[in-house]
Amino acid sequence: MTVPQKLTAALLQAIEHLKPENPDVALQIHHSCTVNPCHDARFGDYQSNIAMVAARALQKPPRELAQQIIARLKIDTVCEKIELAGPGFINFHLKREAVAVELNASIRDDVHCGILQQSQPGVIVIDFSSPNIAKAMHVGHIRSTFLGDALARITRAVGHTVITDNHLGDWGTQFGKLIHGYKHFLDAKALKESPINEFERLYKESHILSESNPEILSTVRKELALLQTGDPENTKIWKQISDLSLAEFNKTYKRLGVTFDHYLGESFYHPMLGAVVEELKQSGIAEVSEGAICIFSRDDPELKNAAPMMIQKSDGAYLYATTDLAAARHRLSEWQANEVLYITDSRQQLHFRQLFSAVTRWLAYRKAPGTAGDVSRPQPPLLKHIIFGSILGADKKPIKTRSGEPVKLADLLDEAETRAMQIIREKNPDLSKDEQLRAARILGIGSLKYADLCQNRNLDYMFDWDKLLALQGNTAPYLIYAYVRIQSIFRNAGMEPKSSSSLGLLTPEELILGKHLIQFGNMVHAVLSDYRPHLLTNYLYDLAVKFSRFYEACPVLKAEEPVRSERLTLCRLTARTLKKGLELLGIETLEKM
Repeated sequence: MTVPQKLTAALLQAIEHLKPENPDVALQIHHSCTVNPCHDARFGDYQSNIAMVAARALQKPPRELAQQIIARLKIDTVCEKIELAGPGFINFHLKREAVAVELNASIRDDVHCGILQQSQPGVIVIDFSSPNIAKAMHVGHIRSTFLGDALARITRAVGHTVITDNHLGDWGTQFGKLIHGYKHFLDAKALKESPINEFERLYKESHILSESNPEILSTVRKELALLQTGDPENTKIWKQISDLSLAEFNKTYKRLGVTFDHYLGESFYHPMLGAVVEELKQSGIAEVSEGAICIFSRDDPELKNAAPMMIQKSDGAYLYATTDLAAARHRLSEWQANEVLYITDSRQQLHFRQLFSAVTRWLAYRKAPGTAGDVSRPQPPLLKHIIFGSILGADKKPIKTRSGEPVKLADLLDEAETRAMQIIREKNPDLSKDEQLRAARILGIGSLKYADLCQNRNLDYMFDWDKLLALQGNTAPYLIYAYVRIQSIFRNAGMEPKSSSSLGLLTPEELILGKHLIQFGNMVHAVLSDYRPHLLTNYLYDLAVKFSRFYEACPVLKAEEPVRSERLTLCRLTARTLKKGLELLGIETLEKM
């Protein structure tokens, strides 16, 4: 058992005397019996608010209840001191021996690095990135792509089965204009050199002409109608546009180290939409309103005053919401998802509230007696909207080029690598050209990812090249350099990073570092409690700072045995944790810099 598990088990025993009559209250208290690392080490190593939760449920004074729980705690082998703090917090101060025991147990766990695996793993679908076909990926795709990839990596690391789905925007009215442009204005040479740039040009030309010429507008609409009814020529053009666009996207994803299990775009669900609308009408969830088919949320206090979610226009056309309903059904029925995470910006909150409300009612209908729905689920799946803020420029407005266009993601990656190359050449000019290029890619792209993921995802943040590439502070270069520094210790020692069979943690700096190292697994799980990778970035930064203090205060290579081996083991565990933590964020490390 890990230290947090031991503390939790002891707390559960200590609250056994609390036996509320209401089973829901008992369950609430039981689920709240957890511990978390203290934010300030002066107050302890771990903390629990169980007394305050139980006191509120049982209508008792929280400090009095906390004192009763502390008196019943049997955890002497783990804690040297247990304190009551504030309105009823229980703070745990660990024994040096308990920290050493856990570190010693984790030394050979190079696969999970102390990350506990879920006892009941599930299937988690993560929907992220979602660029539009025939348009370049831009700075607006950064947060969804980086956040979605990090959450996929972290969710896999705790033992869940993860399915990543890139829900491409590959269907809709814009293809009428694209196909018209393809047939009339295509530049074959430009298409070969830069497909997406050519598609953007074709769309703009057709759009401008159709806005001013009714005949061309009519032609555009006919091209769209032909595509929607399966015309072979238009379908072939649409497929070429989609395939070339996806090939360009995948060049960017490869640079980023981001992969997907599926690219099921809007077109995949188009054949299903008629049946979706019909079933929602039959169930009474959807109804006719002014000729359109809509879903109202009259029984939902948060949504009853909002405009209804339209799923079919009066002219028969389907909408984005219809596709999302079909996608939800597919993910739940075909993939048996226990959770579906949608990673989009905060502007879509109303849409997803309405979508989740509709899906919940739809699932209830499909489970009802006499329906053909999926009745095998023991409980409904969780649908979650993981929102994020905007990336701002120096003017505190969403970052754009001088012409007012969004900054293209490929250009941003090029700039990051160019700036990182300057740092690499200054730090280690003796690296070969290939080594410099690889290092610049890892440092540049890693810095972009880290600068985004270290933010609270709900908030906007200002983009700053100097800050994100700084070698000091909470940045990727600082953490990568910390890892490189540890690797150099082993190179100087002329040995592979092997481990001592035991750790004494005899100095304050060793103990502080050891306590932080054993919190890694707990922190990874904490990220998933509210899908906030910045908790992990903060942990890694604190780890690098604590290691620096340890290294300054405690000689490693010059120490006598067995202290030398013990300190080398702390170095190894720190390097392993930094590497694993950055890997979970989608960031590579370097051996030299």
